[in-house]
Amino acid sequence: MKLLSYLHAGRETWGVVIGDGVASLAERSGCASLADFVGSTRFAERDALVAGLAAQARLADITFLPPIPKPEKIVCAVRNYMDHHQEVLAAGMQRELSEQPPIFLRVWRSQTPHLGPIVRPHVSDSLDWEGELAVIIGTGGRDIAEADAWKHVAGYSAYNDASVREWQFHAKQIASGKNFESTGGFGPWMVTADEIAPGRVLKLETRLNGKVVQSSDTSHLIFSIPTLIAYASTIFTLAPGDVIATGTPAGVGWSKKPPQFMQAGDTVEVEIEGIGTLVNPVVAQSR
Repeated sequence: MKLLSYLHAGRETWGVVIGDGVASLAERSGCASLADFVGSTRFAERDALVAGLAAQARLADITFLPPIPKPEKIVCAVRNYMDHHQEVLAAGMQRELSEQPPIFLRVWRSQTPHLGPIVRPHVSDSLDWEGELAVIIGTGGRDIAEADAWKHVAGYSAYNDASVREWQFHAKQIASGKNFESTGGFGPWMVTADEIAPGRVLKLETRLNGKVVQSSDTSHLIFSIPTLIAYASTIFTLAPGDVIATGTPAGVGWSKKPPQFMQAGDTVEVEIEGIGTLVNPVVAQSR
């Protein structure tokens, strides 16, 4: 099942994809947001909830929002693909594999939805792509054991953890380059976890103006999804709707010779097997 948040006829709502259309589930479920829904008992009843439901609007006529527009936390893994770690070393950066998952946090205002613009800030010429698999938490919790982690996953989406590189390298803490407004593409929807078997290897491809720049799969993850969930939940209580961006594979623009970055007028796509394709135009920040 594909669930999404969107605007239609001036109203913000959320619902289910039905063919090439969408139907709102907010009133039908009694849940004001998708985050509320995945954390509720109604989530387990979703098949019955949508049975016989007809589309109310075409996907072409809605404005997509990030699947979870305002998550409490966006937890992002750093260098979590072995092929990306190796390309970082080949590019001359001295980095050792960590014994624990290195993570940082994004703020929700840094997100932009499917078909929404990724904004290249005027202070930088080094806006880089990072296609990633995003995990959306359903059942929250603290100190979640790895063996129980899959039970806490509501679904999956595509993410573009776009990075403003020179700001990322201002200090050893990289968050400043990861939180410029409207740089984190997220969407187009959430595919519920029952559609993707736990641990299934998923192909991931990022394209810039139609040219493949990243092509890999989740078998290259250094720290697994259960490990990321367990580690993050040791630090803080995970809440329904929290997002975990699991890291990017090899092929980022910074590592190319010469480096290549996103420019105004570009289009970047992140396609993940079993989920779909996140598409974002790139625009320059207005002054």
